[in-house]
Amino acid sequence: TAEGALTLQGNRRVCVPRLTPALLDQVAFVRLAVEPRLAALAAAALTPDLIARLAALDAGVDRAMAAGDVHGYLAQNHQFHFLLYDLSGASVLVDIAQSLWLRFGPSLRVVCAHHGTGGLPDRHSEALAAMRAGDGAALAQAVERDIAQGIDQVRAALQSGEI
Repeated sequence: TAEGALTLQGNRRVCVPRLTPALLDQVAFVRLAVEPRLAALAAAALTPDLIARLAALDAGVDRAMAAGDVHGYLAQNHQFHFLLYDLSGASVLVDIAQSLWLRFGPSLRVVCAHHGTGGLPDRHSEALAAMRAGDGAALAQAVERDIAQGIDQVRAALQSGEI
């Protein structure tokens, strides 16, 4: 596909391309450049109601993590990030972020399914605190740390041969 999330094989099969260390480096580079910027831009559009919606999504992330619900964790996490990013007003950057999540997501799903969700750090609480303080720079930093943590998990799984 144009986003690189799926590849067509000669036998009319569709598959998810394997994430390699080199591809992970590229995805990480762009995600760490784009997504914190989206968060910083979104900070100006945040209202108490939107922050409450984001907090509710984060509570869903927490419940899914505690229950070991990988699908719920990944779905709520995606909703949290893209509700925030959509507030940025930067639709081209949001499209880039979405395409990178399509490439990265399957590997993160495998890692979470293998290791579970119980021990995952929650960086969303840092992001929510920055939102409540109206601090766009701190919000960008929290999002950057959140992304880096996920990338580090996938990188470790790649290095150990788990994925």
